[in-house]
Amino acid sequence: MGDVAKENLQEQIKVQGDVVRQLKTAKAPKEKIDEEVAKLLALKAKITTDDAPHKFTLKTPKGTRDYNPQQMALRQEVLAKIVDVFKRHGAETIDTPIFELKEVLTGKYGEDSKLIYDLADQGGELLSLRYDLTVPFARYLAMNKISNIKRYTIAKVYRRDNPAMTKGRFREFLQCDFDIAGQYDPMLPDIECVRIVSEILNDMQLGSFKVKVNHRQILDGMFEACGVPNDKFRTICSSVDKLDKTPWEEVRTEMIHEKQLDPEAADRIGEYVRLNGGLELVEQLLADPKLKTSKAAQAGLESMKLFLNYAKLYKVDNITSFDLSLARGLDYYTGVIYEAVLLGDGDGDVGVGSVAGGGRYDNLVGMFDPKNRAVPCVGVSIGVERLFSVMEAKHAASGFKQRTTEVQAFVAVAQKNLVQDRMKICCELWDAGLKVEHSYKNNPKLLAQLQYCEESGIPLTVIIGESELARGIVKLREVATRKEVEVPRDKLVEEICAWLQTNKASFPVLPTNGTQ
Repeated sequence: MGDVAKENLQEQIKVQGDVVRQLKTAKAPKEKIDEEVAKLLALKAKITTDDAPHKFTLKTPKGTRDYNPQQMALRQEVLAKIVDVFKRHGAETIDTPIFELKEVLTGKYGEDSKLIYDLADQGGELLSLRYDLTVPFARYLAMNKISNIKRYTIAKVYRRDNPAMTKGRFREFLQCDFDIAGQYDPMLPDIECVRIVSEILNDMQLGSFKVKVNHRQILDGMFEACGVPNDKFRTICSSVDKLDKTPWEEVRTEMIHEKQLDPEAADRIGEYVRLNGGLELVEQLLADPKLKTSKAAQAGLESMKLFLNYAKLYKVDNITSFDLSLARGLDYYTGVIYEAVLLGDGDGDVGVGSVAGGGRYDNLVGMFDPKNRAVPCVGVSIGVERLFSVMEAKHAASGFKQRTTEVQAFVAVAQKNLVQDRMKICCELWDAGLKVEHSYKNNPKLLAQLQYCEESGIPLTVIIGESELARGIVKLREVATRKEVEVPRDKLVEEICAWLQTNKASFPVLPTNGTQ
């Protein structure tokens, strides 16, 4: 573009910019402003040429990140363990689109609805990126008229939140959900969700943890007994939900000044939300004069008593705590709610808040059904991003190096001009289902090949040379001990398989994640 043409274009951009500013000052209709802004952007686009490329900062969008091979290996290892637990409990998997009709998501998340990412209208449907995996699951059940299923889903979700990357809070992140849908007897599916959380966190070996539990009927009954108007139940619930991160005085101030709650009602709530315990607390609250006036509270407490008795049978009573401060702000919960928290055992533990949460949502599916047919559901979401953050921090502190491949053997050469023999051996080992690599150089140095095996954690090296091949043998080298043995060329597959079988305990091969 010539200098004169460039000057003319810059002048047009200036004039068009003035037009846009004037329209905004005059508060013109949004459609008119958008039309003129589009013209301005089109003019600006013309000024970028091949000889003057547009400069921009290379970065991932706010609240997102790239994952290097070490991080991905860790993620796959963690997910494989989680999926094993889900399958142990009989779950099957489904998947749903990354975006939904906006109306599907609207009104399901309470005050958190403001965090939904809306997509630009392309002249067709109004869409939003999924906020979680629960609402799409409910839509899936209603659309396909499914009345019972036990399913897990591992997929990315999107929230227009203020990210805290070091604590595992992102705008794009994986969710890992397990849900039981169907009409079953009280608390049997609900307690199994806590058992599943317990098994997963024990498998992760991240130290001690607890699962806080409460019940929406107990919360509603408590609000009713404390004098909270019915139309404020959900918004006051959202305030209580902040108690795990915010002091009571700040929550009380929000209730009174922002949500116009009577100070005496707030103080009565404050007396209850400080309570936590087990069956003895349930009995204490059943006898509470205020809560005796609420049918919802009494029903919720009886359900909690059954839940805690079942917790003993599933051997999770020692990690389960009935906690009246637990609220979980999402509007769709109707019964038991729970949240798992790592307690931290010292040694540089990272504080990341809750690492799992969920509850019962019996009415959500009915919201999508034309005849309002309800499908009772209960589920739990594992906070895998937070688990990844904790494990990465622990690995960094200990100097642990994560393997990024699953290669079991490397075919190396000790002399020149053996590339074809090397390729034949690789092909034979691949055909046998073994995970094998070799150098892409015709004549690599042996030392460089052996160093690569050590750095990559490859356990075995197959070393070939002219004299060995002439005698029908190859050398099999243990990389860790540098011990070498000669094995018959035609028995190579058997020898490698036998070694791997014997040494699998000392050499853990990373599991393959077949979910996403």
